[in-house]
Amino acid sequence: MSNCAVVGINWGDEGKGRMVDLIAKDYDIVIRYQGGNNAGHTIVNEYGKFALHLIPSGIFSEGVVNVLGNGVVIDLEDLCREIDNLRAHGIRITPENLKISERATIVFPFHRALDGLEEARLKDQKYGSTLRGIAPVYSDKYQKKTVMLGELLYPEHLKAHLASILEWKNLIIHNVYGAEPYKLEDMLAWCEEFGGKLRPFLCDVPKYLYEAERAGKNIMFEAQLGALRDIDFGIFPYTSSSSSIAGYACVGAGMPGSHVDRTVGIVKAYSTCVGEGPFTAEWFGEEAENLREKGGEYGASTGRPRRPNRPCRHALRLPHPGRDRGRADEAGCAVRHEGGPAVRAV
Repeated sequence: MSNCAVVGINWGDEGKGRMVDLIAKDYDIVIRYQGGNNAGHTIVNEYGKFALHLIPSGIFSEGVVNVLGNGVVIDLEDLCREIDNLRAHGIRITPENLKISERATIVFPFHRALDGLEEARLKDQKYGSTLRGIAPVYSDKYQKKTVMLGELLYPEHLKAHLASILEWKNLIIHNVYGAEPYKLEDMLAWCEEFGGKLRPFLCDVPKYLYEAERAGKNIMFEAQLGALRDIDFGIFPYTSSSSSIAGYACVGAGMPGSHVDRTVGIVKAYSTCVGEGPFTAEWFGEEAENLREKGGEYGASTGRPRRPNRPCRHALRLPHPGRDRGRADEAGCAVRHEGGPAVRAV
């Protein structure tokens, strides 16, 4: 048995998805343990080119079970769309190879709306949110005012719980931001339309993983974003709203009593990011545009142009809590600028 975490060393966009896709065949289970659909892992294989936002990157490997852990926040609509797209390309997705924790959190349409309303209020001081509702839903989770996916199995309980939450959320939506409140019947219909499709995938993930460990299964934890976007150890406040380091992997996956045996840190030959915040050696102008075009550096989730950054040894030397004894496996490409030096792996 071996537990391995694949994490990003920089700001994200390092190529974690392609690494997981490459080595997933050596593992029995691949788990997403944090984040939501606010970032995408781009994979190119014999099936085509895909940007996975929620589904783990092991979905293309036959015999691998893919898990969405309790630390993930899930937009039901977006996950259904992702499943439909993969199936349309011939990818088999069943409750046998995709399992969703009953304790994962639902991202509702009002979370998306609140994300946009707050960014609009901040104006030129905005954080550069993807507007997927991630910060609002994690905030609600820690206020104990969210709905878990397992509640989809109990319609009457869901109705009463959601009514209580919506009463509170509408106070903020209407009184703080001046926007139209959300109706309970609309949110219940949304849950039924998309949550109904996902009910067969719901699973007691901690029990499943406990039994898998006892059976000697090899487990991989797939991180979203990079260590510098970690809510505790990243470039706060320009971080994500979850913990993207390897130290959180077992907790967010649903096996808090376990441990990570090996951490694989991914970096590119240069760094990129989307959103706001400090960037240590950012490129601008023609050189930056040349690198962006040749590297296809556009956000997999939002399509936003990524900000390119020169190779930064300082960022690699930061004391990342998610890195295995200071070692990192490097993945990336070399790009030569016309009239300028080649960008090489540092």
